[in-house]
Amino acid sequence: MSTTDFGVTGLTCNHCVMTVSRAAALVPGVTGVSIDLVANGQSTLHVESEANVDVAALEKAIDGAGYELVR
Repeated sequence: MSTTDFGVTGLTCNHCVMTVSRAAALVPGVTGVSIDLVANGQSTLHVESEANVDVAALEKAIDGAGYELVR
């Protein structure tokens, strides 16, 4: 199992964290998600997976939820 960290912008509260967590968890291969919230700044998304995560799919999921993934 590996953990990969990404920046995410646009999060302001715990509701945002839940929304992004749910979106990221739906990406194939993702086995766990946690977020260190920095309100109105760049939060850190921790993605656990068995293999490499499809970053394009993750970015699409996060963007679809209304937030921006920072690589």
